[in-house]
Formats: sequence, C-alpha cells, structure tokens
Amino acid sequence: MILTLIKDMGPWAWWVFGIVLLVAEIAVPGNVLVWVGVAGLATGLLSNLFWESSWWVWEVQWLTFAALSALSLFASRRWLKRRHHLSDQPTLNDRGASLIGRTADLIEPMHNGRGRAKIGDTIWIVNGPDLPAGSRVRVIGSNGSDLMVEAG
Repeated sequence: MILTLIKDMGPWAWWVFGIVLLVAEIAVPGNVLVWVGVAGLATGLLSNLFWESSWWVWEVQWLTFAALSALSLFASRRWLKRRHHLSDQPTLNDRGASLIGRTADLIEPMHNGRGRAKIGDTIWIVNGPDLPAGSRVRVIGSNGSDLMVEAG
C-alpha cells in the first residue's frame, strides 16, 4: 500500500520525504536531519525535472539522494565549524577552559603530580608539581575533567 502510494505520488514523494525529515528535526534535534531533509527536497526538485527520463529510475534517485545528503552534511559541518569560532563566549560549554587563570587552594597534597583543589563548589582533580595541602595554585589549562595547575 505504501509503495503504491509512493509510486502514485511520483516525484512529489521526494518532496514529502524531505519535509518529513525537516519536521523530524524538530522532534529529534541534532542538526543532522535538516540537512538530509534538504537533500530530499533537492532530489524532489531533480525528480520534477527528470521524471519522464528513462535513466531517472529509483536506483539513480536513491544514489542522488545519498550523494546530496553526504554533500550537504559535509558542507554544513564546515559552515557550522567556521561559524562556531565567532562566539563571544568561546569557553561557555568548556568548564575546564573557563577556569584558566583562576586560583584555588589544594585540599589534598599533590603527590606524583596529582591532587585535588576546590574551585567554587566543585572539587577538581589537578595535575602539576608536588605541593602540600593548602598551597595556592593557579589553573593554566585543562585536559578533559582534569585541570593543569602551577604553584601560585
């Protein structure tokens, strides 16, 4: 029944498929389905142009859709990556990086280059020179959930 409906819709099936993917992006956010939906709409446009051509069979349509999906995802990734660097708060979602330059007191001594420090209401694992508990340290970097510190 569904295959008959798709066959009866002709090239408009791609338009519906693209719109369904765009709407699905609202329910499943992740910035992926929108670009695959754009590829579906572009395939619908090409289907409207080439529907009567003998070479525009379903295999060619799906290969076109796959190629356009890959192309749009690649282009969007490059565009979003370039756009991401324009933030006025580049460390907003990188808590460790946002702490660079802050000072803290060690709550555990640094032994073999590892210890714990309290910054705000959070206890962080810190890496740096061996120091006794209570020493003042300054955050100079972050590595995942660990902070790199120096005496200071």
